[in-house]
Amino acid sequence: MIWEDTGFLLSKSKYSENSLIAEIYTKNHGKTSGIIFGGTSKKIKNYLQTGNELFINYNTKSLNTLGYFKIEILKVYSPLFFDNFQKLNCINSSMNLIKLLTAESQNNVSIYNLIEKFYLIMSNDNWLQNYIYWELELYKNLGYDLDFLSLVKKKIIDNKIIYIAEGHSEKKIVPNFLVEKKNIETDIKTLLNGLKITGDFLEKTILKPNNINFPISRQYFLSSLK
Repeated sequence: MIWEDTGFLLSKSKYSENSLIAEIYTKNHGKTSGIIFGGTSKKIKNYLQTGNELFINYNTKSLNTLGYFKIEILKVYSPLFFDNFQKLNCINSSMNLIKLLTAESQNNVSIYNLIEKFYLIMSNDNWLQNYIYWELELYKNLGYDLDFLSLVKKKIIDNKIIYIAEGHSEKKIVPNFLVEKKNIETDIKTLLNGLKITGDFLEKTILKPNNINFPISRQYFLSSLK
């Protein structure tokens, strides 16, 4: 079976002295794994950075065997952020989330489009707030919708609007930007609280029921923001 497609590099690992096994999220074939022969050579390895967009020629004998990629670079993204540790960690964390949460060979163009949207967000000044919205959109596309409006109670305290989510054993204050999605939030503590809430949802609702460990790449991302 041979096909051509475009895709974003999600991960790579050493396969032999000169080759790599790569996972690529493609537009028309979903997440696909394959060998890149010569992937450690100077000619290729420089643009095999997580998150870069590639043109792919994929060849495999059958659906049950690991095929191999012939690749060309389409768009270089990750190196654009080598001088921004926070955004670089965000790219690694996001691509790893897609790797963990998507199934092999299941096409979902919405996920591919979200990756393209991700890089538009990275170019904005208000990127962190918009990334949090992006993450929630990713979960929704995977079947895990977190609707804050249905979960919180609105209260007025000292002439300020406060949103509170009440669980069986605890109460949480939910940042206004997660509920209203209209005001620009610049306070890093508030944004980190928003990421903690979405991270708790990720762990308790998505990862644990599927026996997936919480990704270290997301922990690195959060640490880089503090």
